[in-house]
Amino acid sequence: MVKPRQITAIQTAVIIFSTVIGVGVLSLPLFASKAGNTGAPLVTLMGVLFALVSLMILIKLGQRFPRYSIVEYSEIIVGKWVGRLGSVLIILFFAVLTSLAAREFGEVVVTSVLKKTPLDITVIVMLLLAAFSTRNNITTFAYIHQFYFPVVMLPGLLIIALSLKNANVLFLQPVWGSGNIFKMLDGSMTVAALFQTSFVVTMVIPSMRNPIRAMKAGIWAILMSGGLYILIVIAAVSVFGPEETNKLLWPTLELAKTTSLPANILERVDAAFLAVWVTAVFTTLFSSYYFTIHTLSKLLKLKDHKMFSMLLLPFVFTIAMLPQNVLQMYLIIVRVGQIGLLITMVYPLLLLILAVVRKKRGDSNEHQASTTNPSHSENQANNA
Repeated sequence: MVKPRQITAIQTAVIIFSTVIGVGVLSLPLFASKAGNTGAPLVTLMGVLFALVSLMILIKLGQRFPRYSIVEYSEIIVGKWVGRLGSVLIILFFAVLTSLAAREFGEVVVTSVLKKTPLDITVIVMLLLAAFSTRNNITTFAYIHQFYFPVVMLPGLLIIALSLKNANVLFLQPVWGSGNIFKMLDGSMTVAALFQTSFVVTMVIPSMRNPIRAMKAGIWAILMSGGLYILIVIAAVSVFGPEETNKLLWPTLELAKTTSLPANILERVDAAFLAVWVTAVFTTLFSSYYFTIHTLSKLLKLKDHKMFSMLLLPFVFTIAMLPQNVLQMYLIIVRVGQIGLLITMVYPLLLLILAVVRKKRGDSNEHQASTTNPSHSENQANNA
């Protein structure tokens, strides 16, 4: 049975964008400012470039095997058992990533909005929402992201534009920051880790109408999400200054609190911002959870992933509640993110190099022929 190819290049770009923009928006200026001081925007730019290179590697790899997921073509490239080991590591990493994102969401909500609500309640509610949503096929997955894209993008740009009226350009000078290149590189790796969820493109490419356009979609997605991240860092550091930014746990939230609409229509836009942020968190959790159970179903050679939507939930929730406090949570997030670069950047690079050296490639021509001519596969069966 031929897999339906219904996802367009625009939908692919939207999926990557709304997956990348998530819970890390609030703490991003803090990480960038600690690493680069006044050079925080430069640190963020370096992180975006690393993320772009990583995504281009993933897309190149996916285009060599346009009808296979990373679980399937990794077994073709490096062998059955090594490929399965790599797939298990990917599944475990994204399960942990989903857990930490849910925990960070819970910490922000109980600290800023629902102060009397237990932490575990906010975490489990968001995870349940994501879990129920994953019981859809890949086409519905794309439509959900497409629906929420303007809800995240447009208000985000509006809040940044309004906050820049309080900016002080002197807080961004010198542009190269502290000049400690090693510290800035370490910070850029932390920023690049925020883009790791773009790994979902390996799940999307097999369902694209035209996988050749995946590269253009990926570049546009990173330009949009990376540009938004850079603007957020510029706004936060230019308003508060690097020293004050380093003392704030969630600088982007504080930035929203200092922003108001013209003519005092709304003195503080932090409530509206939090609504947008919750939507962004949902799309990120939705993607990472969907990718986890989808990849697990591919690893076990199952036709459907729905049975894992609830089966994996206790495991993800348990990991989410392991950190003892906010500080420990962020230490774990930074370490897991940086270690995860080996899985999301180095591992695909090794697969691509081995695929080129061993001249491994998916048979896309046969798949395209069967897509354009449905009777092609039937004729082959009759001839056999």
